[in-house]
Amino acid sequence: MKLQYQLTIAFTTLLVVIMTVTGIMIYSQMLQMLIKDEQRQLEDKGELIVNFILSEDLNNTTSVQRFLQLLEKYNLQVFAYDEGSERVVFSSIPNMETIEGWIQEHDLNSRTQPLWQGEDDNYVVSIIPFLSPVSTQQLVLLTPLDDLQEVQKSLVNQLLLIFLIGISVAVLLSHYLTTKLVTPLTKLRHQLKKIEKRKFEEMEEVKATGEIKEVEQSVVEMANELNSFIQSQHHFFQNASHELKTPLMTIQGYAEGIRDGIFEGEEASRGLQVMVAEIKRLKKIINEIILLAKLDSEADIYHPEKVNSKIFMEQIMERAIPIANEKDIRVVQDQEEEVLVLFDAEKMLQAVMNIVTNAIRHADSKVEVAAFVKNKQFHIQITDDGEGIDDELIKKLFHRFVKGESGETGLGLAIARAIVERSGGSVKAENAAKGGAKFTITFSEFEKNND
Repeated sequence: MKLQYQLTIAFTTLLVVIMTVTGIMIYSQMLQMLIKDEQRQLEDKGELIVNFILSEDLNNTTSVQRFLQLLEKYNLQVFAYDEGSERVVFSSIPNMETIEGWIQEHDLNSRTQPLWQGEDDNYVVSIIPFLSPVSTQQLVLLTPLDDLQEVQKSLVNQLLLIFLIGISVAVLLSHYLTTKLVTPLTKLRHQLKKIEKRKFEEMEEVKATGEIKEVEQSVVEMANELNSFIQSQHHFFQNASHELKTPLMTIQGYAEGIRDGIFEGEEASRGLQVMVAEIKRLKKIINEIILLAKLDSEADIYHPEKVNSKIFMEQIMERAIPIANEKDIRVVQDQEEEVLVLFDAEKMLQAVMNIVTNAIRHADSKVEVAAFVKNKQFHIQITDDGEGIDDELIKKLFHRFVKGESGETGLGLAIARAIVERSGGSVKAENAAKGGAKFTITFSEFEKNND
């Protein structure tokens, strides 16, 4: 069953249950209110009857007829009971057995009386004490419940009509609201189908609000990331095949030349040197690919620990200065604050050195390595004074096998990003304001060193 119908049925069922319970409570309260109102009216009528009895001589036939007309007018049944003599003084009810049963069953001195059960009907009762010339008597007034039930029935019918109209409106409204709620979800499902079939170019915006809009934005971001990942994988395999194929062809060419006697003497020796260099380059590429694969898939390859930033920066300088001296590049260190950062020191050192080596390769005269705290984040920043990075290259600089003109394998920066992100940090590349490239590694979690 579709979600829209499930929600509509759920809302409708809930409304029916609520309105049914409410109707039962209203029905019960309505009956009690009608009985109490009728008892108040009986008390008013009883006062009139008591005054009539006290002012008229009921031994007179005319007075009796007037009294009976008064009872008929008010649709009342009356009897007077004398507690002293325990007898019925007067009664308009012909069945004395019923009256005697009532007297035995009910307390006539109580001001609140339940419904009295007759042979054919229930009666609303009001008891009014009055003092006759000879004794204290109780005047009992009874009116059938039929009239109240007719009024109640009329009110219940009206209430039922209102409930039916309310339920109909509620069903229509719930259907409208569920349609409005489910429609974006249905469209979102279609978008997910497009992602499943990798039809990223056919993705459309889903108009929604609230949490559904947030989900839709997450789906779009996921689709963009997935599309980017798929594209990068395509480029990766293309570039990997090219990077691996080139040294293999070189090795194959020299090996076949030496085997067939084409290269002899110095040429054969030079060919062997080229083969060894290409094998080393091939080994380096394969090792870096394996490292990237392990960083993506293996959990036990990474061993984080709290690392002192001062000691870590000294290790970077120890490795960077010899490389920089070979190219006559000056490396400058700037350490503002000593903190403790959680990462795998060996792997993070490799990541930073990949960036530093890249900076030395592209610098004109100087590379600056700085570590500082800013906006409650710890930063390691590597800046060179070279020509900077092309705008188009910045977008894909950390992708695998993407390299500049003087790049080596195109995997160094990809490995650096994988290690930094595995450490819970982030890395970005941009052009510095004064020229050259600037790489910034950022960590949100760190603590000050109190030693």
